[in-house]
Amino acid sequence: MLTIMFHHKQADRNNHLIEPGNGGNGKTPMIRLRKLVKTYTSAAGEFPVLKEIDANIYEGEFVGVIGKSGSGKSTLLNMIAGIDRPTSGEIHVGDMAVHDLSESELAVWRGRNMGVVFQFFQLLPMLSLMENVMLPMDFCNMYTPRQRKERALELLRLVELQEHARKLPSAISGGEQQRVAIARALANDPPIVLADEPTGNLDSKTADVVFHIFEGLMQQGKTVVMVTHDNSLAQRATRTMLLVDGEIINEYLAKALPSLTQEQMVEATRSLQPMRFEAGATILQEGAPGGKFYIITQGKAEVVIRQPEGADVIVARLGEGQYFGEIELVRGGKNAAMVRASEHNPLEVVVLEGEAMRALLKESDTTRATLEQIAAEHLVENDAARNGKSS
Repeated sequence: MLTIMFHHKQADRNNHLIEPGNGGNGKTPMIRLRKLVKTYTSAAGEFPVLKEIDANIYEGEFVGVIGKSGSGKSTLLNMIAGIDRPTSGEIHVGDMAVHDLSESELAVWRGRNMGVVFQFFQLLPMLSLMENVMLPMDFCNMYTPRQRKERALELLRLVELQEHARKLPSAISGGEQQRVAIARALANDPPIVLADEPTGNLDSKTADVVFHIFEGLMQQGKTVVMVTHDNSLAQRATRTMLLVDGEIINEYLAKALPSLTQEQMVEATRSLQPMRFEAGATILQEGAPGGKFYIITQGKAEVVIRQPEGADVIVARLGEGQYFGEIELVRGGKNAAMVRASEHNPLEVVVLEGEAMRALLKESDTTRATLEQIAAEHLVENDAARNGKSS
């Protein structure tokens, strides 16, 4: 894999450079999308492409954006880059309200903060590879003329194309042109790299080489957002974002209930309610009425059984992406165990109310069968713990 080294850049808002956030597990997202809507108007009427998108992307993440053709993937990327304007909603990148910038401000800000890689390379055919890489530096007036040339050659070296620096794009292959496009996107050392189907026109071997370059960027601290039609590549990113008809599916729901159809996931995502519990707080009380489905998005939870003599036994410790509450939903009755947040950290979950969850189970026999099997296994574990056969 290529090793790509960059200096970490920080500057104030007046220079239009992004102030880094607190990292992938921190509190402040690098990119924040709030109630983002994009609607196009044609002779046939209005066509909504993005529908009140809410999403966070953190510094140093590699996010793969997937979805069917027409789901809004490229539009979402263009919104983040400021290439296209939202109909309504907000886009914050670092401390910058991108949706409030004028066209001229956007051009300067984007040139310094965003590296954009397109599916069709978009290299200028009459310029050499080195001159193509130098263009963003020229446009933003960054570095001296000598430094621009040196930096362009260094970036071409990092994508293993330095020996072709003086060639025209037509003299190299499509995969090599894409690597030049990546070098150009990195010219001004942007903290964020956006890639729209960067492997869409490449064979699988070349696509893998290009993907390794993006992995290297992420490892060096860059935030990478890549739109792709290749689910296998997207799964290798640190996180995937699934778009269906202009709406983002909750990633934790998709992992917890993978047998739901995309339409069912859309409906379920709309019904999810976020909740937060302080460290040590009781979420479900054993013997109390149950009926909600909880998916953990951050922190840890403990499943606790009380033995006849009054001792509490921790049956399971659950982490991000795991769920609880399924026993009561599929079998009815009261809570089979107590569930509490770990005493060390707060717990964040998304919750489906019983009515919404039961409706999903009626629509998806596979999901119901899976949860019934898991519920049966958990009841056996609970009974064993209650009788002192497990600890």
